[in-house]
Amino acid sequence: MNRATSLIRRVRLITHTDPTLVANYLPFPIFAPAWTPAPPLTCHHARFLATKQGKGHSKVQKVKPKQDKQEVEIKQKMTVSALAQAMNKDFDHVFEALLNTSVDLDSLEPHSVLEEQWIKEVVKRSGMKFKWAKLVESKERENKDTQRRAPPDPAVLVSRPPVVTIMGHVDHGKTTLLDSLRKSQVAAGEAGGITQHIGAFLVQLPSGEKITFLDTPGHAAFSAMRARGALATDIVILVVAADDGVMKQTIESILHAKKAQVPIIVAVNKCDKHQADPARVKQELLSHDVVCEEYGGEVQAIHVSALKGNNLLELAEATVTLAEVMELKGDPTGLVEGTIIESRSDKGKGPVTTAIVQRGTLKKGCTLVAGKTWAKVRFLFDENNCTVKEAGPSTAVEIVGWKELPSAGEEILEVESEKRAREVVDWRCYQEEQDKLKEDMQAIEVKQREHQESYKKEREPLAHLSWRQRKSALYKANKKLMAMRPSEKLESQELSLPLIVKGDVDGSVEAILNILESYDAHHQCQMEVVHFGIGDVSENDLNLAETFSGTIYGFNVGVNKSIQQMATKKGIMLKMHKVIYKLIDDLKDELSSKLPPSVKENVIGEASVLAMFDVTVGKKKVPVAGCRVQKGQLDRKMKFRLVRGRDVIWEGSLTALKHHKDDVQMVKTGMECGLSVDQDIEFRPGDEVVCYEETETRQTISWDPGF
Repeated sequence: MNRATSLIRRVRLITHTDPTLVANYLPFPIFAPAWTPAPPLTCHHARFLATKQGKGHSKVQKVKPKQDKQEVEIKQKMTVSALAQAMNKDFDHVFEALLNTSVDLDSLEPHSVLEEQWIKEVVKRSGMKFKWAKLVESKERENKDTQRRAPPDPAVLVSRPPVVTIMGHVDHGKTTLLDSLRKSQVAAGEAGGITQHIGAFLVQLPSGEKITFLDTPGHAAFSAMRARGALATDIVILVVAADDGVMKQTIESILHAKKAQVPIIVAVNKCDKHQADPARVKQELLSHDVVCEEYGGEVQAIHVSALKGNNLLELAEATVTLAEVMELKGDPTGLVEGTIIESRSDKGKGPVTTAIVQRGTLKKGCTLVAGKTWAKVRFLFDENNCTVKEAGPSTAVEIVGWKELPSAGEEILEVESEKRAREVVDWRCYQEEQDKLKEDMQAIEVKQREHQESYKKEREPLAHLSWRQRKSALYKANKKLMAMRPSEKLESQELSLPLIVKGDVDGSVEAILNILESYDAHHQCQMEVVHFGIGDVSENDLNLAETFSGTIYGFNVGVNKSIQQMATKKGIMLKMHKVIYKLIDDLKDELSSKLPPSVKENVIGEASVLAMFDVTVGKKKVPVAGCRVQKGQLDRKMKFRLVRGRDVIWEGSLTALKHHKDDVQMVKTGMECGLSVDQDIEFRPGDEVVCYEETETRQTISWDPGF
């Protein structure tokens, strides 16, 4: 029994650890008939002793495998929101993790930048582990751009025709002057007699000399096109009307020529008119540092009549003479260099550019790059729309074969192959993206600084509140600010005009957009250009107009019948124009039509209250004012106002107007009357009753584009 007792004690210890070991541990069956368990040993233990191996596993606690901690990628200067996103948590989790630390929780916001130690602390307190984010080393990209060639060898230079730009004020006769020089009728084809875009022509004089002329628009809207004309030219012929003198665009043309450091020849036009005064023109030019030869200067002034053809040969000879003095030379060898004067989209030809060749000889098959597009030259056309095989220096040609439409003013450079052209375009697109990224980052930094400063000012009155109270207060303030009444929302939608602008050439669209940039009446009506492009109005334009509830304005472009029918069905306005100032006038009218009418008040009559008394109508007493008309007349149909001193007591309509005991429609000056109003008003002697009418007049937009 002593042996059995000792074994039982040992079993008692074993059962506290692992009862399943008991059956294997004992060398003999434990249920001997002569043995009785001691009091401390319960039946529970006896059952465990009788339990066979393998039973009782359902009550055994399983040991959980060790779980790996979640890894969080961290980096320097992380914001609270960035850290929360990396941890897949929200802002409150980061806030709670920083409780009982030295971090100023009142100043903690989603955009707040955390120090490195607190970033690590948040991750540790969240039961996670951190790892530093890998820094991606960006390999510097090789510059694949192409540049102009080095200056040519003087031995290969040959004489070239001068490139002459005709400049001046609108309607001073620039295009007519060119017509007479090249014996054509360009002016007759211009809308309203205004040149809408640059025309480039090669003129051969009777003596055999050649001159390439550029005709730029004189209208104020085409300042950028005039600037391009001056930068691509050798000589500027400044046309000034003898009967009109120096005007705004004349001065602007002088400034363009001086900026480009180009010599000027003055053509005093319309000298055949009776009111012509060429001497006055030359004197006015003196104030703009254009000194003619008669006043001791170097600027030639030729008196011409473009309409009658007077002295045009003398003007051409003066141009050739100045070109000889300048000794203009060109390099016809090597890769082509040039400048795009104008670009447009043609239905049959696709993207087309008018360009001036400045170096090399342009031929069919050349690969050109301009801006972020390139071309495999398919065709070359002259000013008469005839194909040419090649174009040397100072020649103006139309180029067909562009993949996309380049912008006017872009530099044209020839490259060796199509592969090289794609490399150049890819590099320029990449460079533009990088520049834009830098600008965006700078703008973001500025906005962040401004936001932080304004945010600090907003938070000063709420500094005594906890962060949750402060959040609640700011939310309520924003909710009140954003809760706009439905009528106000409707009004804000009505007072806006989205525009889609389509033009015939790049320069025309540029000119229109430059005008629209001067729009300064957003406080009256919002105006936004949602899309602009070159070519006829398309179905895509209609879809945009329908999406934005906008209007399509076209300049020198067409609209086919199917597009017109589709626009009518969708209720989209199509406004097509051929003269730019008419387009702007139409736009101003549409903007004005969006404005609510202004209400004007006209006083019809005035009366003084002499006494007040009550009249019983049914069971109700109605206050009545006894008045005398002092000025004009009181008309019951009009609106009325009760004025006491400087305060307006009541505004509304009359319910009754009586003269003696008769109901009347109107009482005139000097007559006495009794009147009652549509509200319970206490009249007093000395009050004034004003009768007035309101008339609505159409508002006009305050925007002044300058013409």
